[in-house]
Amino acid sequence: MTVLLAGDIGGTKTILRLAEAQCGGKATETVMTTIFEEQYASGDFPDLVPMVRQFLREVEAHTESLPKPERACFAIAGPVSNNTSSLTNLSWTLEGDRLQKELHLSPVVLINDFAAVGYGVLGLTAEDLCPLQVGQVQARAPIAVIGAGTGLGQGFLIPDRQGHYDVYPSEGGHADFAPRSQLEFELLSYLRDKFKITRISAERVVSGQGIVAIYQFLRDRQAGEETPAIANAIRTWERELGLAEKSVDPAATISIAAGKETDPLSERVMAIFASAYGAEAGNLALKLLPYGGLYVAGGIAAKNLSLMQSGKFIDAFMDKGRVSPLLENIPVNVVLNPRVGLIGAALYAATMDG
Repeated sequence: MTVLLAGDIGGTKTILRLAEAQCGGKATETVMTTIFEEQYASGDFPDLVPMVRQFLREVEAHTESLPKPERACFAIAGPVSNNTSSLTNLSWTLEGDRLQKELHLSPVVLINDFAAVGYGVLGLTAEDLCPLQVGQVQARAPIAVIGAGTGLGQGFLIPDRQGHYDVYPSEGGHADFAPRSQLEFELLSYLRDKFKITRISAERVVSGQGIVAIYQFLRDRQAGEETPAIANAIRTWERELGLAEKSVDPAATISIAAGKETDPLSERVMAIFASAYGAEAGNLALKLLPYGGLYVAGGIAAKNLSLMQSGKFIDAFMDKGRVSPLLENIPVNVVLNPRVGLIGAALYAATMDG
């Protein structure tokens, strides 16, 4: 049994977990038991070290003992290079070597948060997933992960001859947005003019910012009537552009109204979004043929399950012309467990070399 420390570190919140792992050689065979878990406001601490020290004191107080972690892995909301990261939305610079010395742990590994999601899908159960297409899982086949949230994350897992999976990051969300209808061609032109740029990435459409952009496009084209509540929320957000703190979350406002069926314009926005999301997931699937499964992570999908299950996502996913049959047997699942990144960090810590 190995005692390990895992963390999912974001600009707003950080979740730390102390766990005991019984390693089975592969991530999918590892049995994980949580000893203690706690969530903290990241901005309340000047660095990760004092947070971890407080966490370990709380472990000792709650368990009346302190199982010493032997290794640690932290998922970071930002780029990681040479085991070092400067967080995108937090004034922390983290170095694995420094953390090892100050926390008396060895090793300490930092991984990107979406890479952690990639490892995390290996530790999910059926209860953590909502199937959109059952498909037929093939052993030792690639796995794809896509997740729309603030941006559009993409990654993939490739098995070796022993069946162990390696996770690889991708910047596929920044590939070109590919319109498929007259309306989407008009959306592309609108976004080019709006942002004064010559190319539009998939992330500009398939993300939280994309939901807002689609709404603005339909509104400005007078493609639907605004309701006062949504209109006021969007205009408040537009007035607050550039401010560090904003009083509304426009993407959430639109998706909630669409889910409640109280705003036809928001419903149309989310239908366009779901279709574009499915099309981009289908593009990723064509490049990888992930018969090990395609996992749709990120907060937007899990919070809009009825939309994801409506058929708009899978219809666009499958709409690939003469090669559409290649996608019929790919299992497609929405990830429901919001701790998937934390699970991934723990699995990585459990299976990495000590």
